[in-house]
Amino acid sequence: MTNNSNYYILILLLISSCTFNSKQSNPFLRQGEGFVEVEGGKIWYGIMGEGNNTPLLCLHGGPGGTGKSYYNLSEIGKERPVIIFDQLGTGRSDHHQDTTLLKVEMFVKQVKAIKSELNLNEFYLLGSSWGAALALEYYTQHPEGIKGIIFNSPYFSTPIWTEDAAKLVAGLPDSIQTAIRIAERDSVFDTDAYIAANSFFASRHGRRKELVKHPYDTVESNRNTFIYNYMWGPSEFIATGTLRNYDNVQSLRKVKVPALFTTGEFDEARPETVTKLSQMVEDSRFVIIPDAGHFSLNDNREALVRAIQEFLKNKK
Repeated sequence: MTNNSNYYILILLLISSCTFNSKQSNPFLRQGEGFVEVEGGKIWYGIMGEGNNTPLLCLHGGPGGTGKSYYNLSEIGKERPVIIFDQLGTGRSDHHQDTTLLKVEMFVKQVKAIKSELNLNEFYLLGSSWGAALALEYYTQHPEGIKGIIFNSPYFSTPIWTEDAAKLVAGLPDSIQTAIRIAERDSVFDTDAYIAANSFFASRHGRRKELVKHPYDTVESNRNTFIYNYMWGPSEFIATGTLRNYDNVQSLRKVKVPALFTTGEFDEARPETVTKLSQMVEDSRFVIIPDAGHFSLNDNREALVRAIQEFLKNKK
């Protein structure tokens, strides 16, 4: 009886020791893809690279965009696993038009589901545009395990975003400004003139260069314009959707991990504004991506990858 008791005590000690150690580092992540069940359907995720260095979890923009632009971080996959996923309703995840699922807290739950599925004990977060808002929301609710955050071309506040957009629109040709003013006055956003104005703005401050498709981008993955229109609106410079009053910028003061802020030289997230936002985080650095608009991973991929690599340098 005594010998058996000692044996079981030894087994329990070994189990508790293994459990303790597993919480100190991540499991070895292998390159691949999968799906995670969340409320409303399944979300797709992919892992580039593999190893047990601290992974980078990437949150795409939109709302209603896809994660495929993060294939452009394939070099970082040589150093650590890079995790990308399509938010529910878009890309390779299940599509829907259920507006009860289009709430900020539901998107936060999706990030949590990926973290749980992959047993991430420690990781870095990267959020671009709307994904930056989602990264900040997730961090303030679930800071455990996050070693640092990269805010790329960040959106945190609709009042700040639309104020910046108004400044950029003021620099466009008069005919473009007139088309925008008329559309906003009449709340009619499907005219040829407004569509042309939107495209012109995008060529200046969105994606400035021809789209470069990454070799990994081989499977059809479409954005969801319904989600974009419902949550944001008809264009980048006017918000009519559920995010029209969104403002979470003060939560930046709660960030207690190292942070990198990046934005394009001609970005909708204006460098002057992002500089000020970065100053709200105690341990932060700010990098301008030259000759790039909002889609800096397309316009100047090398410079953005270099900035991220420098931020993660010597970090396991």
